Amino acid sequence: MGFFYYVKIHFKIKIEYKLMSFIESELHFAYKFVNSTINIFPFPHLYVQNIFSDIFYSQVQKNLPAQNLLTSMPDLYPDQPGFRNYKDRYVMDVNKNESINKIEKDKQEFWRELGNNLNKQEFSDLLRSKFKYYLDMRFKYLKNVSFETELLLINDKKNYSLGPHTDHPRKVVSLLIYLAKDFSQKDLGTSIYIPKDPNFIARNKEYQHYPHEQFHKVMTMPFVPNSAFCFIKTNNSYHGVEKLEVKETDRWLLLFDIFLDKDTFLREEEAKAKIT
Repeated sequence: MGFFYYVKIHFKIKIEYKLMSFIESELHFAYKFVNSTINIFPFPHLYVQNIFSDIFYSQVQKNLPAQNLLTSMPDLYPDQPGFRNYKDRYVMDVNKNESINKIEKDKQEFWRELGNNLNKQEFSDLLRSKFKYYLDMRFKYLKNVSFETELLLINDKKNYSLGPHTDHPRKVVSLLIYLAKDFSQKDLGTSIYIPKDPNFIARNKEYQHYPHEQFHKVMTMPFVPNSAFCFIKTNNSYHGVEKLEVKETDRWLLLFDIFLDKDTFLREEEAKAKIT
C-alpha cells in the first residue's frame, strides 16, 4: 500500500477500503515535492502548492475532526514544560491511538491509516533525500544515523503566535502541510526571519523563542489550500507565526517532523564538542 488511504462509511454499517489510485497519489506528491526548487536564503526551504492530489485533499478535508475533540498542546504533553505557552494550539497526535480515539469514530480509521503510511521509512527517506546535500554536511562526522518521526494534526485558534526560533537541536526536517478550506487565510502562514543583530547566532540557544521585535520578517508562506512548507533545521532556521488576530480562526495544518533518535543526537553532540 502507498501512503494514502481512503475510508468510506456505507449506510453506517459497511466499511469499504478503496485503493483510490494509491500509486497515482504517491506519484503526485513525489512529483510536486521532488521537482520543487530549494530556496537557500535565509536557510534551505521550499514551498509547494497542490502537494496532494485533488481527490486526496478532498478526503483530508472531509475527515477533519471537530475542533473541540482535539487537545490543547500543554494538556496533551504535560511533561514538556516548553509547551505551556501553546494553549491556543489544539492537537491530535496521529501516532497515538489514545489521541485518535477522542475524535469521531467514522474518521478514526482514516487518520490511523494515514499515520501508518506517512511514518513508513520511504516517506522519511523522500523528504531527507531532497535536502541530501545539506544533511550530508551536517552528518559528515557521524556514522549510522537513525531517525524518529512525529505526525500531528493541528488547529490553531485566535491569539496563537510563535516567536522566531530554530527548533529543537534533534530536529532534522519539518514538513507543514496547510489544510486551509479556502484562500481567506492567505496571510496566516509560517514566517521566516533573520536577526536584526547580524552577529546573533542561535548556537546553544535552540530551545528559545525570541521576540518578533528582534527580527526582520523575510517572508510569510501563503496559507492556502493544499500547500506545503518544508525546511531543514539549521542554526539560523528562524521561523514562527505572527499573532493570529482573525476573530474566527481555524488554522488547520498537518505537521510531519523528522528527528534524530536520542542515541544519534548524543553522538552528534559529542562530535560537535570534539571539533569546537
